[in-house]
Amino acid sequence: MNLKNRDFLKLLDYTPDEIEYLLNLASDYKDKKKKGVPHDSFRGKNIALIFEKTSTRTRCSFEVAAHDLGMGVTYLDPVGSQIGKKESIADTARVLSGIYDGIEYRGFGQEIVEELARYATVPVWNGLTNEFHPTQILADLLTVREKFGRLSGINFVYLGDARYNMGNSLMVGCAKMGLNFTACAPVEYFPEKSLVDICKKLAAESGGSITLETNPEKAVRSADVLYTDVWVSMGEPDEVWERRIKALLPYRVTEKLMSYAGKNAVFMHCLPAFHDLKTGIGRSVGEKFGMDCLEVENSVFESDRSVVFDEAENRMHTIKAVMAATL
Repeated sequence: MNLKNRDFLKLLDYTPDEIEYLLNLASDYKDKKKKGVPHDSFRGKNIALIFEKTSTRTRCSFEVAAHDLGMGVTYLDPVGSQIGKKESIADTARVLSGIYDGIEYRGFGQEIVEELARYATVPVWNGLTNEFHPTQILADLLTVREKFGRLSGINFVYLGDARYNMGNSLMVGCAKMGLNFTACAPVEYFPEKSLVDICKKLAAESGGSITLETNPEKAVRSADVLYTDVWVSMGEPDEVWERRIKALLPYRVTEKLMSYAGKNAVFMHCLPAFHDLKTGIGRSVGEKFGMDCLEVENSVFESDRSVVFDEAENRMHTIKAVMAATL
């Protein structure tokens, strides 16, 4: 399959066969990595990483994947690039295209990475926008396939705020690959209807399904995967935290909720997670709201059913596959 010079902006742009190809390539690279087999066939290539939003997993995954492939990397942090400030997105894309072989962007609106791709002459990869997080979903799909041996027919439940990048991208990925996806949230936290309608059509083609549900116990019956994400972004005011916590508290992944799921169900989270009081933010939440966790209980997060660190590792293997396939 030839994906050379393709951008990787959202999974809606890729067919199920192309996604499966990327997952297979990631599995192959993972096997080589585990066995210590060199795969640095991209020596002489260089990539730029634009991070308007910082991240541990995304940065480390791109950098290690690039080094394993033999490539050089330049990391541009939120103050290390003039994109959108002193230099337009279009100009930045054309400047970097003359220096680098690929460009990653992690930041704000999807329109930014789309504009970068429109003006760049090299592949552009989406490391996260407000609307989509496609590299995370590839890692999630690979993790599910490793745990269950398949994707088709898996009952996948996302609990919490399903309006943004994770809810959107998981719904798209599941619809493309034949999983039965349920977004479980208050009605006002459901994904946009236009995207839901698109995904329902995709699911009809793949043999999957899309369901919107407000009752957590009903949603997780027979679930194979329970997935959640942080409820509130850093920097949002206290009143947002209070409102969001009140609305989403019934959707916390607890041991009780896990007990309603399938006997082999796993817990997934894209990280970081507020599951204890061992971080500055966690302690702050504990002091302000009297809680020792938010979206997931620590006992679930640390249990044998939790595969969150498998997901985190698979970010690197799937990102490696995306870069190799498009370069």
